Amino acid sequence: MDQPVKSGSGGPPGARVPGRAWLMLALATVGFAVNFWAWALLSPLAPRFKDDLGLSSFEQSLLVAVPVVVGSLGRIPVGALTDRYGGRLMFPLVSGATVVPVLYLGLAGHASFAALLVGGFFLGIGGTAFAVGVPFVNAWFPPERRGLAIGVFGAGMGGTAISALTTVRLVDATTMPAPFLITAGVLVAYAVVAALLLRDAPGRTVPAEPLVRRLAATVRLPVTWQASALYAVAFGGYVAFSVYLPTYLRTGYGLTQADAANRMAGFVLLAVAMRPVGGWLSDRLGPVRVLAGSLAVVVAGAVVQAFTPPLAPLGTVAFLSMAAALGAGSGATFALVALLTPAGRVGSVTGVVGAAGGLGGFLPPLVMGTLYGRYETYAAGLALLAVVAAAALVYTLTGVRAAVEGAGRPPAGPQRGHRAAGTTA
Repeated sequence: MDQPVKSGSGGPPGARVPGRAWLMLALATVGFAVNFWAWALLSPLAPRFKDDLGLSSFEQSLLVAVPVVVGSLGRIPVGALTDRYGGRLMFPLVSGATVVPVLYLGLAGHASFAALLVGGFFLGIGGTAFAVGVPFVNAWFPPERRGLAIGVFGAGMGGTAISALTTVRLVDATTMPAPFLITAGVLVAYAVVAALLLRDAPGRTVPAEPLVRRLAATVRLPVTWQASALYAVAFGGYVAFSVYLPTYLRTGYGLTQADAANRMAGFVLLAVAMRPVGGWLSDRLGPVRVLAGSLAVVVAGAVVQAFTPPLAPLGTVAFLSMAAALGAGSGATFALVALLTPAGRVGSVTGVVGAAGGLGGFLPPLVMGTLYGRYETYAAGLALLAVVAAAALVYTLTGVRAAVEGAGRPPAGPQRGHRAAGTTA
């Protein structure tokens, strides 16, 4: 059962958000960004490793996909542990643990494909930070502010842009270990700051059930699977592009490695900026409408790009439109989680949904690499994205809308006064 601890931080509808909640949100967002920075270190360097180590297209895709799948699956236990022990403990723990693979890759693990896979496997730890931050932030904010707050936290996924903008430049200007050593230092600094300053919300709901029982109850919740399906498309699409776009642009359009990395950073930054916008719009219009609009844009953008139009301007417009839509859709998905998840299970649901999103980003790079290796075209992979996004759009307008209405929530308009995730007694 879920055990409330003291008075709630959720407060009555419309309650003023204390300044400390915004401080905790800022600290959590920085932690998410730093860990995602580490999580994405291999992606910008993948083309270089391909040339230096003679990797095939599939091996290059596998190299950037391994941290994604490990970080995704790791969110399930980490989310459940955050429900139990809180973000104050889990944020420093995850950040400190991520230092080890970062140092290994920088100092010894970049000399062979096997060593890179081992380092990439444990680098996935950094990707689990998402499952720490969502329940941590959720407990600090009242129901009508959670879409915005979780959207702002989700902007920490911009850590991948830091990696895209700095990793190749640092290697070119110095040596291969430089970006890894710098990232490790930042992770250590954040772990210390988090241990000193982070505080869990006074009144967060602490579950008393054993971990396995809580996870079993989580997978029986309809919202777990509804949000997982949508997040696999929205965040999965973002992750897939953020790790594979440099390779796509270099192979498909002949761009230099630095130019491709810079364009990927632009894609990431726009998606990051739109994530809190998606959460904010969901607080006002409802997550169903925001998700439906976002998925419709993804369908259109993927169809256009499947024909490999000139990069300027049509290809750029298609990619940036998809970036904005995927970011907004990711924010709206967790507004849906906050709307429908019972108190005390936010971390567990976040872990499963986050895993689905990461896994949604794991498969496309492998598919794209395999298809290009066989047919020397990316058209089929982008057409497949359009089909999947269209299916998610239909599901949003039918099954998800029905679930929101069946729970007594209006599918559009501000969500005030409901029993939302993380509400405290």
